[in-house]
Amino acid sequence: MPRPVKCRKVCHFPNVLEFLPADDTEKKIPIVLTVDEYETIRLLDKKGYSQEQCAVSMQIARTTVQRIYEIARKKIADALIDGHPLRIEGGDFRICDGQSNNCSFGECYKQEIYQKYAVEKGEGIMRIAVTYENGQIFQHFGHTETFKIYDVEEGKVVHSEVVDTNGSGHGALAGFLNALHADVLICGGIGGGAQTALAAAGIKLFGGVSGDADKAVEAFLNETLEYNPDVKCSHHEHSHGEGHTCGEHGCGSHSCH
Repeated sequence: MPRPVKCRKVCHFPNVLEFLPADDTEKKIPIVLTVDEYETIRLLDKKGYSQEQCAVSMQIARTTVQRIYEIARKKIADALIDGHPLRIEGGDFRICDGQSNNCSFGECYKQEIYQKYAVEKGEGIMRIAVTYENGQIFQHFGHTETFKIYDVEEGKVVHSEVVDTNGSGHGALAGFLNALHADVLICGGIGGGAQTALAAAGIKLFGGVSGDADKAVEAFLNETLEYNPDVKCSHHEHSHGEGHTCGEHGCGSHSCH
């Protein structure tokens, strides 16, 4: 019987999900780099981590890191040399919420957020996050600079607060919301990659909403909120399916604990 696959912790979803050759005259089958494979490239080659540090960050064995990294580099080499499109999606992973003490070795902005809002949320609280700008629902999720969060108990808002995203890129925003312990996101336009990241973090999405943020939350609580379940971001769209992620239901037949 094969050993169960352990879900790998990744800091955030990639900001760019597809790379295409400039000369697209000859259509070739895309090479798929999984999100956990991408994370080893980011940590080892971009951030300069050792394999041991990468293993601690992703919460897997060093030998697993070595194997994933070798596969990832081979895929990238094939894409570059043979001119294949490179697509990032799927894999056995979970998005970091800042809960881990060794997350990014003290450099993770999500740790402070997680610790603060873990204490404040409490039992029986539903937390709603809304993309926010000047009282309105901000329409481009990936460029959100502030969220307004609402804590709801027994159908009523008991606390609200505006939170700065610290300049997080769109790939990191799902992890930011995860660190906030958000249960629901209300927003305007949102790309497919971000939707996948939110699903992996177990955050329910209500997109395609515009207007006053407070009124939208009130409508949500009254079950009268008008939203678009098939919302797409008008700014860009990189969705290629949801792939295989570790969300609130686990990672396929594997569990993410």
